[in-house]
Amino acid sequence: MKKQKTLIYKCSSCGREEAKWLGRCPECGEWNTLVETSVSAAAKSEKRYAAHNGAGRSLPQILPLSAVDPMEGSRIGSGIGELDRVLGGGIMKRSAVLVGGEPGIGKSTLLLQLAAAAETEGRILYVSGEESAGQLRLRADRLGLGAKKASMERIEILCTGNLEEIETVLNTVKPVLVLVDSAQTLFSADGGSSPGGINQMKFCTFELISWVKEHDAALFLAAHVTKEGFIAGPKTLEHMVDTVLYFEQNDKTTSLGGTTDCRFLRAAKNRFGSVDEIGIFTMGEQGLAPVEDTDRLFLIRRDGVVPPGVATAAVLEGTRTILVEIQALTIPAKGTMSRVFSDKIDSGRVSRVSAALEKHLGLQSKPGLRLSDQDLYVNAAGGIRITEVGVELALACALYSARTGLALPAGLAIAGELSLTGEIRPVRRLAGRVKTAVNLGFNAFLGPNAENQPIPELKVAHDIKSAIRLIYGTIN
Repeated sequence: MKKQKTLIYKCSSCGREEAKWLGRCPECGEWNTLVETSVSAAAKSEKRYAAHNGAGRSLPQILPLSAVDPMEGSRIGSGIGELDRVLGGGIMKRSAVLVGGEPGIGKSTLLLQLAAAAETEGRILYVSGEESAGQLRLRADRLGLGAKKASMERIEILCTGNLEEIETVLNTVKPVLVLVDSAQTLFSADGGSSPGGINQMKFCTFELISWVKEHDAALFLAAHVTKEGFIAGPKTLEHMVDTVLYFEQNDKTTSLGGTTDCRFLRAAKNRFGSVDEIGIFTMGEQGLAPVEDTDRLFLIRRDGVVPPGVATAAVLEGTRTILVEIQALTIPAKGTMSRVFSDKIDSGRVSRVSAALEKHLGLQSKPGLRLSDQDLYVNAAGGIRITEVGVELALACALYSARTGLALPAGLAIAGELSLTGEIRPVRRLAGRVKTAVNLGFNAFLGPNAENQPIPELKVAHDIKSAIRLIYGTIN
């Protein structure tokens, strides 16, 4: 008897299946990609029965939580201090890490340096779908990794994107660390769509994650990003992995009179650590070099003269304090509406701080000092992106200084959160910020005293008016 057929609608872009036709795919958002497909109802019924009744399969092993060995959650040192900081203390076994960034920012360099420096005696598999073995060796020699013979011998190179070939090698080599460059080059005959498609990426990534979790290994995946700066492909990819890291690059940074090319590594997701930590690297002839001493990296050396519009902010990046120079510029608006130009500090925060300044300092009644009719330009020296609320008071002081033309005193560091009511709210670890600033030669610190303990260098300000009075003696 002829088997009964049922119809489903399958997306030609991502492979999603629907019971009825839809104009737009709910998974990938593409229009008119659902294609009518015939599926054997009997085959579907048998597959569902086997899945639910465990035909031919043993019952999965279950354990009480108290019987689980705590060492199963141990970490492997990456050998790169800044990477360990962002990961939360090292590479967690049975975890998957997704590393995204713009082309040429150093993703492949980071993976190759990680392969050579990882603190493990096990074998390491480097899978490259973008470079040949010869190109990888040239890169390793250029980075000075060829001299580390012991480290080079444990690294196995596989130049393919075919998932079946990768799984065959994984089962033979059984590495403790798997590095894949990149996720977009993976493909499988069972993936459905064409190589590089959304369904291929989801399928191949899932298979690799399943393998490392079953074999007590760890997986690193490099990923391309879109022009908006997000990882290319389905958002599901970020949900599947345990950690998502983003590489950011600044412009050339003037540090102590020199020029340094900085790269920032941030965690957008981390199941085994904080997402507030930041890793800082410099790119040179020997590849990525971790920057552990960031004290003066984002400060510009001046001979005691601070121009108007410049303030030094003491901000927290994870567990360490970084002093960053905030630069502000105000000019008359070119049109009927003022605009804010700020990419390193959120433009919404700049608008909110300027509105609080204008309201609580009475600038709206002083036509010569208004901010609402000005175009505002804000920058953080060194190109570091700042998201911590402790930068708001320094930002307010920089904007006021730029608008009035009155320079802030040299040797003054600032930290504090500015509320819409004009009050200065407490910030975390104020004593540690003051200590860092004093160690760098700053003799005064402006901020709230949230810890209710005497700090000699601290000038306590409760609102924006008192902060300006402390700086200039009176509000102009």
